[in-house]
Amino acid sequence: MTATFPRTDKPYDQSAWQKGYDSQRTELAYEITEIDGTIPPELNGTLFRNGPGLLDIGGTPIQHPFDGDGMICAVTLKDGRAHFQNRFVRTEGFVAEQKVGKPVFRGVFGTQKPGGFFSNAFDLRIKNIANTNVLYWGKKLLALWEAAEPHSLNPENLETKGIEYLGDILQPGDGFAAHPRIDPASIWDDGEPCLVNFAVKPGVPTRIVVYEISPEGKLLRKKEHKADGFAFIHDFVITPNYAIFFQASVKFNPLPYVLGFKGAGECVHFQADKPTKMLVIPRDPNGGEVHALEAEAGFVFHHANAFEQGNKIIVDSVCYQSIPQVQSGMDYKNVDFDALDPGQLWRFTLDLGSGKVTRELLDSRCCEFPVIHPDYVGRDYRYVYIGATHGETGNAPLQAVWKLDLKENQQQLYSFAPHGFAGEPIFVPHPEGNAEDQGWVLMMIYDSEHHRSDIVILDAQNLEQGPLATLHLKQHIPYGLHGSWTPELFVTF
Repeated sequence: MTATFPRTDKPYDQSAWQKGYDSQRTELAYEITEIDGTIPPELNGTLFRNGPGLLDIGGTPIQHPFDGDGMICAVTLKDGRAHFQNRFVRTEGFVAEQKVGKPVFRGVFGTQKPGGFFSNAFDLRIKNIANTNVLYWGKKLLALWEAAEPHSLNPENLETKGIEYLGDILQPGDGFAAHPRIDPASIWDDGEPCLVNFAVKPGVPTRIVVYEISPEGKLLRKKEHKADGFAFIHDFVITPNYAIFFQASVKFNPLPYVLGFKGAGECVHFQADKPTKMLVIPRDPNGGEVHALEAEAGFVFHHANAFEQGNKIIVDSVCYQSIPQVQSGMDYKNVDFDALDPGQLWRFTLDLGSGKVTRELLDSRCCEFPVIHPDYVGRDYRYVYIGATHGETGNAPLQAVWKLDLKENQQQLYSFAPHGFAGEPIFVPHPEGNAEDQGWVLMMIYDSEHHRSDIVILDAQNLEQGPLATLHLKQHIPYGLHGSWTPELFVTF
């Protein structure tokens, strides 16, 4: 892609990037009519996205985007046409704060209630913001936030039904992580698909609970493992036989949080000089040995995939050498990208026999939000798609989509710079495809030049040719977190 860059010689303008964090209060539903290119007629289904839609509460800025109230977007594609709608998750906290027009709850990442110390001290209530992921499973549309229960939504109009306990799988106060993995053919269920997810229950020791749920929403298996120390785990990976967790070395001093000076997330300190623990928990319903390995793995937010090779497990992850401490009073919009370590794609080989871990840097480009073909989850695979920086080196906002061929050591990149800013790609298999990369990549791109967002559809086999179709929305959508695709259709238009 040919691009003209600002005089700073950077492929982006930071003030333009910052506008993507403007709150979006408008909820709309409409057919998308402004389209460049052609939507593939075989691409039929629904793209769901979740992320913080409000970056302020009644005009009071939040401390960190991760504290923002969740807003769901749904893009329905059918027979070459498209429909868009967005709606906030009506959590208890969202409704209460919108009613009074000011923060009522403290945010995990530092957002405080007005009134200083006396208003915030000893208020340890958790606001379920339902802002991280959205998934259609068991005939339920679920908005996920890892520290609390899911919210159930109406997939037709995105109205909030309420807290969802998945029958009796969850109890009040249980968490349900925002990174479920779907085993496409579980060996424990006669080859049927299976959703695998987890919850981290803090305490001494920390407990990791693993849930396995059928396509009908029934609990198949539940396991609990005690992990030493404090565990901050956002994502995990699976293979047919194992669930794998990277437990970075962090320490948590709750006193500033309890006394009302900081959010809980501001009290977590990453210890870069200590190894990461890698917990390998058997999925075998009859039990099995839990393996605990160690490596200088840095910090991992997101994994791409894992697969087994004999007595070894290969895990591909976006890893950071260090994670900066969330600082009170600092404006996240003015982040100094050059001062931050980039996230890079690494391959970790876990030898269950020797207990040793080796690691290999697959590429130095800064990247995040890796995804793969859903049929290859937990299996040996070839292609990974990732949001990436325009430049090959250094840290910067994500402005591109990047495809790596891990077998042939080849890659493709398409950049939306200088005005476009990217997030997580979603891979959608072609319904009649037989190649691993046969399908489409869908992304939501913030267009800073027009202060609106686009849905772009790319040929997954040939990213470099650019979008097959660009669907221009009527409004901007703040930078999101995660989403999912389902071939189900819920909207008639």
